[in-house]
Amino acid sequence: MRLVYSALVVLSASLLPVTSAQHGPTQQQQPLFDHQTHQQNAPQAIKQVAIIGAGAAGSSTAYHLRRFATEANIPVNITIYDSNPYIGGRSTTIHPFDSPLQPPLELGGSIFVQVNHILVNASRDFNLSTDSMIAPLSSDDRTPDLGVFDGTRLVLVQQSDSYWDLAKLVWRYGLAPWRTLRLMRQTVGRFLTMYTAPVFPFADLTAAVAEIGLADTVAVTGDVFLRLNGVAEGFAHDVVQASTRVNYAQDLGVIHGLETMVCMATEGAMSVDGGNWRIFEGMVRASRAVEVLGTKVRGVWKEKGGRLELQAERSGEMLAVEAYDEVVVAAPMQYTGIKWDGGAPHQNEQVLEHVPDEIPYVELHVTLFTSPHRLAPTAFGLRPDEVVPRAVLTTTPPEGASEAEFLSISLLRDVINPKTGGPEFAYKIFTRKEVDVGFLRRVLGAEGEGKDMDVKDVSWIHKKVWNSYPFELPRVTFEPTKLAKHVWYTAGIESFISTMETSSLMGMNVARLMVDEWGIEELIQHRKRPAIME
Repeated sequence: MRLVYSALVVLSASLLPVTSAQHGPTQQQQPLFDHQTHQQNAPQAIKQVAIIGAGAAGSSTAYHLRRFATEANIPVNITIYDSNPYIGGRSTTIHPFDSPLQPPLELGGSIFVQVNHILVNASRDFNLSTDSMIAPLSSDDRTPDLGVFDGTRLVLVQQSDSYWDLAKLVWRYGLAPWRTLRLMRQTVGRFLTMYTAPVFPFADLTAAVAEIGLADTVAVTGDVFLRLNGVAEGFAHDVVQASTRVNYAQDLGVIHGLETMVCMATEGAMSVDGGNWRIFEGMVRASRAVEVLGTKVRGVWKEKGGRLELQAERSGEMLAVEAYDEVVVAAPMQYTGIKWDGGAPHQNEQVLEHVPDEIPYVELHVTLFTSPHRLAPTAFGLRPDEVVPRAVLTTTPPEGASEAEFLSISLLRDVINPKTGGPEFAYKIFTRKEVDVGFLRRVLGAEGEGKDMDVKDVSWIHKKVWNSYPFELPRVTFEPTKLAKHVWYTAGIESFISTMETSSLMGMNVARLMVDEWGIEELIQHRKRPAIME
């Protein structure tokens, strides 16, 4: 659910160096085990793998599993399940006015950035065109790009291409912007070592975090982390906290230091034309996985032969039991509803050796709507003749003032109302509770009474509630990658960093670990085989 607008974008032309032909190191992974050395002429049994969840993690698992298994000459059948009727999980789009003729709007994961190597490489490999996060308006005005609202006034207004605004930023906050950039570079640089050996692949996320030197960063809140590194409180409040609120709906006193730095890595923000879900659809299609969508996995249990049996339900009907060699849970366990303690009359053995802790997730309300009106200046503490920025983020209010009713409001693009033929604007709002009519009237400066908006003020509206990401509380340990023999788990990384990219990284990691484990098993079996006398 990552929508980033930050004044820091104007402070640096490049946050981290990125190679031109190949973004990052993801194509250079080396297997733990050299499968080619031990391949025999005898045919291998086909591995059967079930992946539960077709979001970023599940799609990436399927994609990289096919790739790694092919490189190792290991035959594999992949089946991917999802309760949604689409691929993409928390990355999905919707069309204004519910018309496919209208440009799609992101309802979930909105953008990725230049240092997101897996997503950048995949979008290139699948020939998906990308664009900037906000479409230009047809009217050539000088609407500011960014504002930060504290519930009473705009504490910051920024134009991304304005050197005058940059000068004012430096005059106001001193060295804090550069210190934050330097800190972000150091932090992201350490994270990127997780893509290559010796850290990758990592069987233990907790150990990997310690190995790359980020254990202390994730163990403290964002405000403490910034203060320890000399970032002034004013900049932290006005800029950094605005970014943590729009990205994770959490203040600096709650969110951990690492996720705070992730929010500031804004260079090269982009999205895929038509929706970021197309990356994950491309991954699944490239994996040649069997897609079982609109289907909920109800139970997984052990069969007598040691494999795992899985039963799923679609439209109230239980499907036939399927047997698998490996099962990947590519979704937060607490939301899967899977029964692991047996489902067959002859079996009642607990499958899992470790059950992930249930952790709180943010309940994020996303509201998309269209209107012929621009945002009302007076709703943001401006004079009636002033212009509201295209993206208004929020921070905490001054003492004694009321909290802003929203986390962010963004004017996304121009649209055409198909009924009137007139030009309108598409907006996106993030809030902690459902948007009501009174709020919409206030921010649009619309008049009226009653529980419904006049269609002349709001012509179309769509609301969605997500369990979008965990409350990124400071912590020192993370869920294991394996929950039992042949049962893998990806969502543990969401308490470390919750993005489409990191979920994709964990999917790639699980795929690499799985294929390496198969290689070790094959080596053991090879050594047990009797020598052939000629």
